[in-house]
Amino acid sequence: MGRQGKCRAKRPQSRANLASFGDFFGLHKWFPTLTTCLGVEGTQGVAGCVRFCAGVKTPVDHKSDQNQDQEKVNWTKQKLLSIDAAKMTYSYSIIDGNIGFNSYISTVQVVLKDAGCTIVWKYEVEPVEGWRLEDLDLLIGTGLQVMASRMEASLELQVE
Repeated sequence: MGRQGKCRAKRPQSRANLASFGDFFGLHKWFPTLTTCLGVEGTQGVAGCVRFCAGVKTPVDHKSDQNQDQEKVNWTKQKLLSIDAAKMTYSYSIIDGNIGFNSYISTVQVVLKDAGCTIVWKYEVEPVEGWRLEDLDLLIGTGLQVMASRMEASLELQVE
């Protein structure tokens, strides 16, 4: 495979974050600009299930070939490769889509430490035509920080 990357987000909450991350078909609740995330195959949270994600904004300006004034809707299908609740980790791959990924595998893990946790998102990706690797790092890193903040805010609302 091509390039490897890693992003981290530290948060005061712990196990509840895994419950949020473990909602494989609910990524749109947390990831910025992602408008749709639906289960299209298999059972939620079981290795082999597939989700359809659409609406994420990418560093590449995608325009429709037919109408240059209309933006193309970015989408991917992602397959859950493995999930381990005890180790608080899961892996998935992009298996189809229109944003240029030919090979992408990602592992997300919640690492407990003291009263908080660190969410680690590691990925391997083949270079994507028209993308700078720094832009992909920024997209994933920013997305992870926003996701962690939204999860934390959701947990605070549940406690009150």
